[in-house]
Amino acid sequence: MDAYYIPTNDFHGSEYIHEHFKAREYFSGFDGSAGTLVITGKEAGLWTDGRYFLQAEEQLKGSGITLYRSGEEKVPTISEYLKTTLRPGQVLGMDGRLVSAAWYEDMEKQLKRKGITMDGSKDLPGEIWEERPPQEFHSIWLLSEQYAGESRPKKLQRLQKELKKEESDAILLTSLDDIAWLFNARGKDIPCNPVFFSYAVVTQERAWLFTGDGCIYKEDAEKLKTEEIVWKNYSEFHEFVENLPFPLEHQRMLVDKHVIDSLTLKKFPDTIELVDVFCPVTKWKAQKNKIECENVKKAHIQDGIAVTKFIYWLKKNIGSSPMTEISAAQKLEEYRKEREHYLEPSFDTICGYAEHGAIVHYSATEETNVPLKPGNFLLVDSGGQYLEGTTDITRTILLGKEATKEQKKYYTAVLCGNLRLAAAKFKHGCSGVSLDYLARQPLWELGCDYNHGTGHGVGYLLNVHEPPNAFRYRILKEADQNAVLEEGMITSDEPGFYLSGQYGIRLENLILCVKREKTEYGQFMGFEPLTFVPFEKDAIDFEQMTKEDKRLLNEYHREVYQKIADGLTKEEREWLAGVCEAV
Repeated sequence: MDAYYIPTNDFHGSEYIHEHFKAREYFSGFDGSAGTLVITGKEAGLWTDGRYFLQAEEQLKGSGITLYRSGEEKVPTISEYLKTTLRPGQVLGMDGRLVSAAWYEDMEKQLKRKGITMDGSKDLPGEIWEERPPQEFHSIWLLSEQYAGESRPKKLQRLQKELKKEESDAILLTSLDDIAWLFNARGKDIPCNPVFFSYAVVTQERAWLFTGDGCIYKEDAEKLKTEEIVWKNYSEFHEFVENLPFPLEHQRMLVDKHVIDSLTLKKFPDTIELVDVFCPVTKWKAQKNKIECENVKKAHIQDGIAVTKFIYWLKKNIGSSPMTEISAAQKLEEYRKEREHYLEPSFDTICGYAEHGAIVHYSATEETNVPLKPGNFLLVDSGGQYLEGTTDITRTILLGKEATKEQKKYYTAVLCGNLRLAAAKFKHGCSGVSLDYLARQPLWELGCDYNHGTGHGVGYLLNVHEPPNAFRYRILKEADQNAVLEEGMITSDEPGFYLSGQYGIRLENLILCVKREKTEYGQFMGFEPLTFVPFEKDAIDFEQMTKEDKRLLNEYHREVYQKIADGLTKEEREWLAGVCEAV
């Protein structure tokens, strides 16, 4: 091998991964959630996106690894780099279990034109990483219909109906959150993501679920058996694929090549036609049913109370009680733990004071942890997993004295972008690409921008980042990443502004896509807010806002008070009343 490719991935295409799979972090020292390391005989390069430019620059210092800022001008993509760096006859190596079949096939085709071959058979990091944490399997629990809104048998029947429609014998599922949703099951194999290591195969008559040995409780296993679901050990999966124990009438198996890993795909018998499809479960999962929608509204009330209590505590105690980024994050977690049906964070809390707030996905450590004091912004991006759903919220909080004129200018621009996107009314058929401009317009008018998407889909008691819905202005190559916004989809609305070395501003609410009126021109759509926590009124320049912007702010704050005031103490309610007073 003349080069080796180390992505951030596991065997299931997960965004957030277990410690066992963090080879890229182990070799580079960069611990952001997204990045790819390429090592040749002479050099190494790390590619990451705009969320992590500042963090990666700091963590790669002195490593000898070159930082490639993906998407920036004159920065080569990984494929461009490989095609110009490797010579004919040379070999690119990787662990084929960690790359999707679609990526492998595309890269193989590109490199083949240059006379370069690929070898996905070896896990070289595993041979070097002596104290690598083992892949762990924990207990799995079943989610009742009062939370899921639809039973397992009904979900499986929907999928089996789809198989008949496609004249296919079976479908293979490898995405952990798709499997968790389909089987109304949850686990804790990946921190903050209530999923479990698994594979699933569904035919027109039955289903096979592959999980860790002994992870399903005996009574639950019996329940699955009565529903024509066969439980098998995770380690048996590849042998199962090589020797499928059911008749194939059509010799057709549906797979999503953007998720299934390249080595698994190669294990299927040559006699089977593998049909590449965008997994229907992914689409169904994104469109929350009525019960899920009602439940997630309850979760956000609980979460809104916790976050609002935290902001009140922070403002009351800043300057008089010692606190740091880490201790503040811990205090927020204490407030969440007091709420009904709270389970765990939905991701590691981002709590960045002053210049740390300008690092989009900053994570405080004992080495970077700084005291909080009056005089700057504190950016807090956090979320929770509740039985009633998943939350994700960002607030930028002014600590102490009045904001500067510059701080107000940028905070107000970000706020107006958030409010305008949430108020969007649009025809059915639009994707997030159509609407992203609403959030960015106030900043673009100032000649500014932010280097991340405006919003991502959010799961129901599942992954906090869930495709296919999103807000972004770039049209991505993968069709499923430009999804039409449908009723029941939950998406984050989070414009931001980051001034390197000084502070960061991000304001994030989750919004629910709903139907508006239907006219002779078509079905119109809009959003309802799910997140109810006040904005920072002392950081707003009201002269910068239009009359409509002020109306939207007043309407939102009125609803915030109505939704969460009853969950607060008398002193907290009085403070909230002032914060939410109309402007």
